Amino acid sequence: MSELLRMENVWAGYGDAVVLEDVSFELNSGGSLALLGRNGMGKTTLLTTLMGVTRLRRGKILYCGGDIAQMPSHLRAQAGLGWVPQERDIFRSLTVEENLMVVARPGDWTLDQTYDMFPRLKERRGNLGNQLSGGEQQMLAMARALMLNPKVLLLDEPLEGLAPLIAQELLHIIDRMVSEGRMAVILVEQHARQILPITRQALVLERGRVVYSGASEALLEDESALDRWLGAGAEAA
Repeated sequence: MSELLRMENVWAGYGDAVVLEDVSFELNSGGSLALLGRNGMGKTTLLTTLMGVTRLRRGKILYCGGDIAQMPSHLRAQAGLGWVPQERDIFRSLTVEENLMVVARPGDWTLDQTYDMFPRLKERRGNLGNQLSGGEQQMLAMARALMLNPKVLLLDEPLEGLAPLIAQELLHIIDRMVSEGRMAVILVEQHARQILPITRQALVLERGRVVYSGASEALLEDESALDRWLGAGAEAA
């Protein structure tokens, strides 16, 4: 697989505050990365830095071979970076299908393909966004990102606050996305044991710095490292 995305020695944050310090990693086409760390360690900031929302002080962000450090956020989205933030940001006054079609871009992810991945949304296709449960809204946010036909999908704690059965359903869908390899996936999640088995790579942040970068399988087997860097967050929900 060819390299798709790379951060090189990135320092970034908000205003005068530096959150990420000397962060580097790479992701291949169709690859998957578990982005881990306790609360406040810089995981969301890494995603927002990829999307161009933070202040980049130093370093490079290489995507498809070009440096996108100065590229505006909307152009990054058009270039194939799909972001599903914690807030979901669905259009609550539009139906499920309208939410999907309003952002649709040409590519493999058609409406039918997306409904195949999220059959629950097909059942709710005529419902307004504000008529969906929290889990269904999360599914809609993810499905809408797929309709952009991204090359990289950034998921910021997609299982947070969901009922266990819905969380497991969504985790199964994410596992399928990763297994199919149609796009690269970066997944932020508090519960390491849920996502390490379904990702190939892992990156652990502590106070904005990388303390682990390597295979997900190796980290999953290292009980002392999980406890040291993630504590209770390493446990399954």
